[in-house]
Amino acid sequence: MANVVVVGAQWGDEGKGKIVDWLSERADVIARFQGGHNAGHTLVIDGKVYKLNALPSGVVRGGKLSVIGNGVVLDPWHLVREIAAIRDQGVEITPETLMIAENTPLILPIHGELDRAREEAASAGTKIGTTGRGIGPAYEDKVGRRSVRVADLADATTLASRVDRALQHHNPLRRGLGIAEVDRDALIAQLNEIAQQILPYAAPVWKVLNEQRKSGKRILFEGAQGALLDIDFGTYPFVTSSNVIAGQAATGVGIGPGSIDYVLGIVKAYTTRVGEGPFPTELTDADGQRLGERGREFGTVTGRKRRCGWFDAALLRQTCATSGMNGIALTKLDVLDGFETLKVCVAYDLDGERLDYLPTAAEQQRRCVPVYEELPGWSESTEGARSWADLPANAIKYVRRVEELIECPVALLSTSPEREDTILVTDPFAD
Repeated sequence: MANVVVVGAQWGDEGKGKIVDWLSERADVIARFQGGHNAGHTLVIDGKVYKLNALPSGVVRGGKLSVIGNGVVLDPWHLVREIAAIRDQGVEITPETLMIAENTPLILPIHGELDRAREEAASAGTKIGTTGRGIGPAYEDKVGRRSVRVADLADATTLASRVDRALQHHNPLRRGLGIAEVDRDALIAQLNEIAQQILPYAAPVWKVLNEQRKSGKRILFEGAQGALLDIDFGTYPFVTSSNVIAGQAATGVGIGPGSIDYVLGIVKAYTTRVGEGPFPTELTDADGQRLGERGREFGTVTGRKRRCGWFDAALLRQTCATSGMNGIALTKLDVLDGFETLKVCVAYDLDGERLDYLPTAAEQQRRCVPVYEELPGWSESTEGARSWADLPANAIKYVRRVEELIECPVALLSTSPEREDTILVTDPFAD
């Protein structure tokens, strides 16, 4: 049976929630493999809206196993609140339907405090635009081998030693930033209290998923953020703190790369970005305003207005390559309805030289000027279309040209937030 990885192919906010939900109905297991609760997924099911940050999208589907993998950094207090909120919407969440990898690092209150303090202290031009939720500092502690992990909550001696090691690093930082040192005993007490609500979900996820795969179960691997925010292949340093591209799916849950059969990239029919960093096709004119208003471009987590611009095929070609995408799901095509002319970036002009990719050096990225190809728009509505026959001819031409430019086929086409408003071209789960 096919196992599918879903990744955002731009700077996030591509509509992954709907696509994952659409696919999760046919999956047995939905596994989140990276990121923290700085990412938001909005699902619309039978008119009911679910907003998820830490929980995998599969939790709203009965009969599925949802998994939080070790590649995630987890705020246990946020998770408990999110579980309560989703339960209040009538969704059952139990240790039988949700598992957390025992080796998942925790986001502690000190991580959020450090995140916010550093961002506030950053000089002009050096702010990253983080959500201040502690994701970056938690990943730093993971790499620095000073994390408190889920399994540590089960043993008082281990927990105390983990906290002591973390504070040897954090207290000097806090003094330098003018923050009071951490109350060690109070932090341990907080962790002991939350442990009772987290440990029932703890499991050897690597073992469970390998057993599920061997028994023929379909696994859907769900990422957060977008590939252009990848710590290695994104627009560094304006990136997230983890690997976002498809290769992380294997490492982030403890399953071999040979277990991945199909990589699906989620792609918005135009481009958006939240926060700081380069954005070659950004529009600050009436067209950009129109895209933002029609697309309701405000962050699920922060409520921040997203920057909007034309579709960037040069960047998409890049992310299709770095994630080894087999196909894309093109979303929000309906937002382009009514534009007389559409522009697509096909390359960049860097000091008179034409490049078909975005260079790595930040200063070169800043100087890149998009090279556009113009395509005719359409006046008819594409909203709610469920077959090619429902689409205007110019909309089909736009989709086909996107496929040619990014060198990757469209597998699904989404025409509204409703899950049924989807045109299926290629089934990622096909055997």
